[in-house]
Amino acid sequence: MISEKNTNQSFTLPDANGYFGMFGGAYIPEMLHRNVEELRSRYLDIMQEKMFVEEFNQLLRDYVGRPSPLFLAERLSAQFKTNIYLKREDLNHTGAHKINNAIGQVLLAQRLGKKRIIAETGAGQHGVATATVCALKGLECIVYMGEKDIERQAPNVARMQMLGAKVIPATSGSKTLKDATNEAIRDWINHPNDTHYVIGSVVGPHPYPDMVARFQSIISEETRWQLKEKTGHELPTHVIACVGGGSNAAGAFYHFLEDIAVQLIAVEAAGHGINSGMSAATTKLGKPGILHGSKSLVMQTDDGQVIEPHSISAGLDYPGVGPLHAHLFKTGRATFLSATDQEALHAAFEVSKLEGIIPALETAHAFAALHQLQFKPSDVVVICLSGRGDKDLATYMQAIQMNTGRLKV
Repeated sequence: MISEKNTNQSFTLPDANGYFGMFGGAYIPEMLHRNVEELRSRYLDIMQEKMFVEEFNQLLRDYVGRPSPLFLAERLSAQFKTNIYLKREDLNHTGAHKINNAIGQVLLAQRLGKKRIIAETGAGQHGVATATVCALKGLECIVYMGEKDIERQAPNVARMQMLGAKVIPATSGSKTLKDATNEAIRDWINHPNDTHYVIGSVVGPHPYPDMVARFQSIISEETRWQLKEKTGHELPTHVIACVGGGSNAAGAFYHFLEDIAVQLIAVEAAGHGINSGMSAATTKLGKPGILHGSKSLVMQTDDGQVIEPHSISAGLDYPGVGPLHAHLFKTGRATFLSATDQEALHAAFEVSKLEGIIPALETAHAFAALHQLQFKPSDVVVICLSGRGDKDLATYMQAIQMNTGRLKV
């Protein structure tokens, strides 16, 4: 749960200007300065207020269903000859880790006096989570979503609408997450007084990357004490998570960042292949640049034009990565791998048939990394199972029909 004590750690916290190493900051139009400055100047004080901490923790417990289980995947462990634990964020209310941040930001927005909530979403899980909390708190909710993502994530669109949210399609560019984010920023510029923008990942201008990481840090906080209960030791040897913008990975890594013995493995979406021209492997293809209000690694042309990303997974279909992750990559604190669409599909079917758990396509990329790593029998590997695969069944069914992703064991 959120604690009232604030600790200073080199990887965990940005500097006073919101930089993790050379990445971060706030690169915003003048019309957004007041909004972002209000948030920056008040978020830490609000998050450490006793009543905020109590309400946030109570909702995580009684509404979300935390702590999420840490499950020893015995058949998967046997397959890879090591000890694999799954941090079951898929069992949260709404089916993913996104609800942790949505609750935190909506509670914060209320304390800032905001009555209208906007959000962007790719896979739809952040949109569903935001719509859920807005329904709980009686707030207006507008969710921007790429037209392409609306088509491939139809179940989540229906959920948002049933929860009372207005879903507005982004019809420009690649019609995916990047474009939905652009539309949400335009909305915020036009509604500066009564609106809070709930960014769903560790991206955007400072303080968003830090704020979202703090709300998601509950994942690794629980993992430490759950491992202690199960194994007698708080520290795993590996933590693996998928990365688009990177909120589930930031949460899964957070309380292990200063424990250098823990190997942090981030897995990006390689799409059709890293060099295929249809990829979202930002750390492999990107270079420093400005995207959506912060300096990070961005997939871009030599003249600074953003390259359209591709992934079978709507939640990883993003041409950048959060500044914390860019810093972890640059310093070597985390290892960044990638998985293609086909590798992710294979991993999804593998986990489904071995453990009876259908993972989200995003999470399937993290599972695909198991085939790229070498483990010892004594290793303790934690995978952040960031979401369940209900929303991706249409894609999985198409794969079955095409004889793609079949498990052979």
